[in-house]
Amino acid sequence: MLSWILLVLALLLAWASWARAGRLARRLDALNQSYWELRYDFTRLRSQVARLDPAEPAQEEPPAPAATGQTVAFVPLSSIRKKG
Repeated sequence: MLSWILLVLALLLAWASWARAGRLARRLDALNQSYWELRYDFTRLRSQVARLDPAEPAQEEPPAPAATGQTVAFVPLSSIRKKG
């Protein structure tokens, strides 16, 4: 008889945990969706502000490698050999 009571309690506990995990998963999905909506709105509003206020200097991009005098060349791996 005791084993049946423990079994029922274990099943109830498992069901309650499973239900709670489902609720938490739905809440996490809602938070994730809200985060990405806020990121999208922030980016959209930042671009609108940048268009409305052209006097503010734009963020400078790092110079390209060619502008700094460096040259980038392709070196095939077959041309690099270990010297004995």
